[in-house]
Amino acid sequence: VRLALDLARSVAMEYRDIKRARVVGVFFLLAMVASLWGGGLIETILAETDFITAASAENTTLFAGVLLELVNCIAVIGIAVALFPLFRQVDESLGLGYVAVRGVEATILTMAALVPLTLLGLSETAGVAGDPTWLPLGRTLIIGRGFLTSLLTTTFFSLGAALFYTLLHRGRLLPRFITIWGFVATILIFGWNLLESFGVSVPAGMLLALPIILNEVFLGFWLIIKGFSAREMPAGKPRPALQNV
Repeated sequence: VRLALDLARSVAMEYRDIKRARVVGVFFLLAMVASLWGGGLIETILAETDFITAASAENTTLFAGVLLELVNCIAVIGIAVALFPLFRQVDESLGLGYVAVRGVEATILTMAALVPLTLLGLSETAGVAGDPTWLPLGRTLIIGRGFLTSLLTTTFFSLGAALFYTLLHRGRLLPRFITIWGFVATILIFGWNLLESFGVSVPAGMLLALPIILNEVFLGFWLIIKGFSAREMPAGKPRPALQNV
């Protein structure tokens, strides 16, 4: 009877971990698509000379961009929450730190996503549309959004990524090449944004963001198709029930 119960429990845990891997993989892909697509829609409008009028004229596009960025925020939280039960078996303190950092990142992203709605509110105020006296306030809001989405978001994203790949590496939850790739990509994007924040222009800087984009897309598909690696945990830690799909 005990053997049967242990077997049933093991099967249930393995099934749960397979589902977790797939959920996290979907969240990674969703976050990537939503952030790039949503940011692209919003920045196209904010780049206009008269961005307040443009926000009013293209309010549907603006709303779509904001919605996509909010979807990204939900996905960021979803990744952290879904991974915590697994990460706590590797290192509970680091796991909690990861959840906290991703929570701060999601909060900052939410604040940045709501800035375009403020511009839309300005454009809908009586007599504001086309009034150049409101442009300085609009520019201030855009600069604030840029600060949120560049330095602050990248700082917390990089810290979260460092914790993420550390936990994956220590728990041997993924092949080593994925975690090493992630560490290097994190350093590149953080370094690029740090230099840009101090006014140092980096030629073809967007190329430095490409490794982390490709890593997260690859990781998303890997988790959906392969799942986590079934490997031994570090000494002194119980091994979670993991299995490749």
